[in-house]
Amino acid sequence: MKILKSSLVVVTFLLATTLSAQDKMANNIDNSNIALAGYSPVSYLDLGLAQRGSKAYKSEYQKIAYYFTSAEQKATFDKNPAKYMPQYGGFCAFGTYAGAKFRVDPTKFIVKDGKYYLYLNNVELDAKQLWLAENNHSKLMGVADKNWNKLGKTHN
Repeated sequence: MKILKSSLVVVTFLLATTLSAQDKMANNIDNSNIALAGYSPVSYLDLGLAQRGSKAYKSEYQKIAYYFTSAEQKATFDKNPAKYMPQYGGFCAFGTYAGAKFRVDPTKFIVKDGKYYLYLNNVELDAKQLWLAENNHSKLMGVADKNWNKLGKTHN
């Protein structure tokens, strides 16, 4: 009986670890499972703004925490969370197009066709400007979508 209980504990631990690893593969989250570096997904999509949310207005969706600027934003998200998910798990859209997963600057984004895309921005590279310079959102998105099918299942 002890072996059965021990085995059950080990299997449960492995399953939880695997599910957590899958969340991290498909979502750009920190060690606290907070998405978008605490920025509000509702602000991006509904207001076209990058606004840092507050712990006071927090929701969970698929075991990932999202912060909002107000109770109204939280309620809006809770009605339809899938609508507010970032493209490519919140990883850089241009990086996904190029076949890699990059962390993003949460203030660098675009909203297009009811979706929002986040971008890497550092001293050497402004991925949002590279994306916009291509002037072909559909082409970039098509390649990024294909790449995401594989990238969403890999570690950073």
